[in-house]
Amino acid sequence: MSELKRLHADHASAVLAFEVANRSYFAASISDRGDEFFDQFPDRYKAALAEQKDGICAFYVLVAEDGSVLGRFNLYDMEDGTARLGYRVAERVAGRGVATAAVRKLCRVATARHGLRTLRAATSHDNAASQRVLAKAGFLPVGPATPADLGGRSGTWHQRDLLP
Repeated sequence: MSELKRLHADHASAVLAFEVANRSYFAASISDRGDEFFDQFPDRYKAALAEQKDGICAFYVLVAEDGSVLGRFNLYDMEDGTARLGYRVAERVAGRGVATAAVRKLCRVATARHGLRTLRAATSHDNAASQRVLAKAGFLPVGPATPADLGGRSGTWHQRDLLP
């Protein structure tokens, strides 16, 4: 059984292990974070926690019973009832409905905990798995996403209006 938890300082080592273990898997469908991300991970992690504390973003991790991170689910640029959604799941659980279930849960949390009314997410044209997750979680395509939106790839923005 896994649990969606708000990112906390104690998750740092498990998050880093997740990112390192899945780096090549992620790079196949989304832009690689680059060596700098890993070299500066402690500082970036602290900055993310500060953004979360300031209410700009909300970061969540899907944690397995053994404490390992199975996925990251993030709400960025929370403003005026809207936020951008970003997520990634470990290769070992991909294709099992884990991402869809967590995105659905995060939609409920986004409304109840953060007062959000709309979530937007961009997927590249070649990331069919992410497109399926968003569709199953109730997101609808709303327009093109540029390479600037997707780290050099073209794609589509998806949106879900949340019920209170």
